[in-house]
Amino acid sequence: MKLKLDFGSDGLWIEVPDKNLVKVLAMKKTEPITNPNEAVAKALENPIASDSLADLAKGKESACVVICDITRPVPNKILLPPILDALEKSGIKREKITILIATGIHRPNLGDELIQLVGEEIASKYNVVNHYAKRKEDQTYLGKTSRNTEVFINSDYLNADLKITTGFIEPHLMAGFSGGRKLICPGIASLETVKVMHSPKILEHPNAREGVIEGNPFHEEVIEMIKMAGMDFMLNVALNENRNIVGIFAGDYIEAHKQGVVFVRDHVGDSVPEPVDIVVTSSAGAPLDATFYQSVKGMTAALPIVKQSGTIIIAAECKEGLGGPEFSQLVRETEDMDVFRKNMIRDDYFVVDQWQFEELAKVLKKADVYLYSTGLSGEDIPKSLLTIVESVEAGIEMALKKYGENAKIAVIPKGPYVLAEVKK
Repeated sequence: MKLKLDFGSDGLWIEVPDKNLVKVLAMKKTEPITNPNEAVAKALENPIASDSLADLAKGKESACVVICDITRPVPNKILLPPILDALEKSGIKREKITILIATGIHRPNLGDELIQLVGEEIASKYNVVNHYAKRKEDQTYLGKTSRNTEVFINSDYLNADLKITTGFIEPHLMAGFSGGRKLICPGIASLETVKVMHSPKILEHPNAREGVIEGNPFHEEVIEMIKMAGMDFMLNVALNENRNIVGIFAGDYIEAHKQGVVFVRDHVGDSVPEPVDIVVTSSAGAPLDATFYQSVKGMTAALPIVKQSGTIIIAAECKEGLGGPEFSQLVRETEDMDVFRKNMIRDDYFVVDQWQFEELAKVLKKADVYLYSTGLSGEDIPKSLLTIVESVEAGIEMALKKYGENAKIAVIPKGPYVLAEVKK
C-alpha cells in the first residue's frame, strides 16, 4: 500500500507491504471550524469558567500574551488579532502590550522567522520579545513547589497586570498533553527550573508520558507554578490533520484545558489490537521535524504499540541537523547508552537537553530505531544508537528479515500528533 508520511513541508510517499500492514493510525476526520476568526472572538467573549477577556482587561494598564515558538504549528495569525483587539478596546494601550515567545530553551525567533510566526503587521506594530532561559537577569524567583523545585519565571510576564497564554493541545511525551499551562514551564521558565522539571526524578515516573494527566508529576508541578506566577486567561485550540482549527478552548487554565484534553483525546486517539513488530512513523513534518532533537517525540509516541525488542522506523527531515550544540555533542559522543543512563542519575551530572536524550534512551531500551533523514548521515549518529537507512522501504526490508515475512506493521503518518495505544 502507498502511504504518505508527514515529512518536511511536502510529505513523503512510502510503500508498505499489504500482507504485513495491520493498521494505519490516524486522527478522526473532523471538519474545520468554518469561520475561525469569528469563532475565536466569540470564545473570548464567552469563555469556559471565566469572565470574558474584555472584562478581565478593564482597568488593567498592561498585558502579556504568551505564544509558542516556531517549532509549534499554532495559528497565531488567527489567535492574536482578536486578543489584541479585545485588550485595546478595553483600554490597554498598544505600547503596554507585550507578546512573549515561549522559547523554553530553544533558540530565539528573529527576523523573517518572527514575521512567519506572527505576521508582518503584528511584528511591526507590537512589542514582540523572545524568552531567554539562560539570562538570569530576565527571571524572577517565586519560591519552591511542594516537590522542592525552585521556580524562576520570565519577569516581563510576571510584571504584566493581565497574563494570557495561547497554544494548541496535542499529546506530549512528558506532560501528557500540551497546552497553555506548558507555556509557563518550560516555555518562559529559567534553565534552572527547566532542568529540574526535565530531570530523571520527573521523567522516569511512569505517568510522565503521552496521554496521561492524572498522577503525572510534570503536569502537577506546572499547575503549582501557574498558581505562583498567575494566569488570567488561556486560549488553546485543537487542530485536524490539515492543521485547521477544529476546537477552541478559552478561559480558565484548569477547566478550559480539561475540556480541551477530553476533545483532543477523542480526536487524535487510535489503537491497534495488540503490539506490533514494526512501527513506521514520522516526526509530524515541518516545523517539528527540523531537528533530530524534536524527532524523538515521534519515537516515544510509537512506544505503546511496538513489541519489546521490536523496531521503530521513523522519517524525519532534520534539515537543521541534530539540534542544539549540547544535545548534538551528547548524540555524537555517546557510544554506550547504558553509560549515559548511569550518568544521568548522578547529582553532579547535567547537560543541557539531556532530557530529550533520556527520552531516546527509553525508546532504545524497548526497540531498535531506523531513521530515514535527508538532513543527517551515518557520521552524525553512532551506529550503536540507531541505524540510518537510505529509505523507509529499505528499513522495512531490514526489519522483515529480522522478524520474518509475516511480521506485523503499523503506520502512524502524523507521528506524535496521534495518540497511539493498544486497545484494552
